This record gives sequence, C-alpha cells and structure tokens, in this order.
Amino acid sequence: MISLKQLHYALAVEKTLHFKKAAELCNVSQSALSTAINELEKHIGTVIFERNNKQVLVTNNGKKILDKAKRIKLEVDELMQISQANQEPFSSPMTIGVIPTIGPYLLPKVLPEVRKQFPALKLKIIEEQSHVLVDKVRTGDIDAAILALPFPIDGLMSFDFWQEDFYWVCHKDESPSRVKEITSAELEIEKLMLLKDGHCLKEHALAACKFQKQKEDSDFDSASLHTLVQMVAGKLGTTLVPQMALDQLIHNASELRAIHLNEPGPHRTIALVIRPNYVRTNELTLLKQIFTEQLTLNVSNA
Repeated sequence: MISLKQLHYALAVEKTLHFKKAAELCNVSQSALSTAINELEKHIGTVIFERNNKQVLVTNNGKKILDKAKRIKLEVDELMQISQANQEPFSSPMTIGVIPTIGPYLLPKVLPEVRKQFPALKLKIIEEQSHVLVDKVRTGDIDAAILALPFPIDGLMSFDFWQEDFYWVCHKDESPSRVKEITSAELEIEKLMLLKDGHCLKEHALAACKFQKQKEDSDFDSASLHTLVQMVAGKLGTTLVPQMALDQLIHNASELRAIHLNEPGPHRTIALVIRPNYVRTNELTLLKQIFTEQLTLNVSNA
C-alpha cells in the first residue's frame, strides 16, 4: 500500500532534485528515503525519477504521479486543520509569505499588536516574490500570502486589508517649489529609477503613471526600495515609493521630499491570499482586522 510518508519523500526529491538533500529536508537517512522511493515506484509500477551519480530527473509519468501526490498532501493537511479550526485562535503554528516590498514596512507596524493579542501564536514569515508565494499557497506549503494586487491569483481568494497610493521621491534641491501633488505627465521619466523586473511594485508604479511601455531601460536596477532612496539622496534620479514605506524610507532624510502622485488610485491594494477551501479563514480574518487597524494608526502621509 502507498503511504503518505512515501509521497512526502517523493515530493521532497522533486523539490530538491537530489536524494541527499531531500533526505536532509525530511530528517531521515538517505538510504531510508531511497528505499521508500523504490518501494513506491515498485508498488505503482512505474519509474518516478531517473537518477545517476550526476542528476535526478522527473519522468513524464512521474510528473503526473507527483501532481496527484501534491493534491493528496494538500487534502490531508486540510483534513488535519479541520480539528484545529475548532480550537482557540492561533493555537497551531501558521506560515505566511510576504513580498519584499511589503514585509519590511508592514510587519513592524502590525506584529507588535498581533503578539499582544495572541501571545501564543507561532508565526513563521517567509519572504519571496509574488509568483513564488502564489505557487506555495496553491500547494499548501504556506497558509497564506501577503501580496500587492493586482496580480494573477487564478483559483485563489483574496482578502483586501489596505489600499494606498505612490509618492514621488526626489532630492529637495531638485523638487518643484511649493508643490504637494504631481502628475505622471510632470515626471521626468529619464530620471525615474524603479525596481528591477520581477517586482510587482515596478509594474504597479508604471501602471499608475500610465507609461508602462515607455520605461523599459534603466541605468540602474535595484531589488531594494531602500537602495533606490539612497540613490535619490545622492542626486542620481527620482523614484516612486508606496505610502506604507514613507516613514521608514524618508522621514529621517531631511534632504528628500515626497510628493503625492496625483493619478487615479488606489495605486495598489494589499491583501491576504488563500486557497478557497482553507479552513482557518476565521483566524486570517482576525489578522486582517489587526493589519487594517494598525496601518490606519501608523501610516502617515508625506
């Protein structure tokens, strides 16, 4: 009979494409993992992995089997969560993913209150880009993801808890005098520095400015808003920053100015993303309420 342990081991091998690393991931010996995989392949009657001394490959039949194994694992995980849903809120560990352009600015504002209200909560946070987190939510590797929308989340559900606009950040020596609002038409696009491709913040900023087709090349690409702001402080250009991040990025920098981008908003929506049949929705609803309350209290306008 096929066991859940065998499926768990097989999914670890698929993830690492390495038997030793998969064994370490599962906290078992390599021989125990290899034996379990061999027994699984023998029982099913097909080879899941092609392996030699140099590499591990998933066979075509193996891909079909592992896809079903993922669904089985997800169903079993959700079966175990049903009993947890009737317990006290956050009595079981929870893993939430967050994107890099939200995590450093959201978490310091909301986690102290989360800890205050639910001191027993064992919360694990992982930081990844949006497409990685969406895949992890779908496969059940994480409970939920905190994303900036719009972003493709086909088949998943979202719970919005914050909406915000962008602010144009420039050096005070290059700032238009007495201006509190600026339109995209007034921006010097050749001086605008944005995050490198792959970050949804860049796409949202370009969409808000309505010139996503005009800003393709840049002399400087960064994976960090903090780095971009430092470049602005050095008079190397300007950038766009979401409202949530203003206090941490510029409020202690007297040489910088932040001016609201006067384009139809909100420019991005922050949401918790989950699977439709996720059983701990009531707990995430509590988190959502705390997030909204704390952001309302702690996010200021420039």
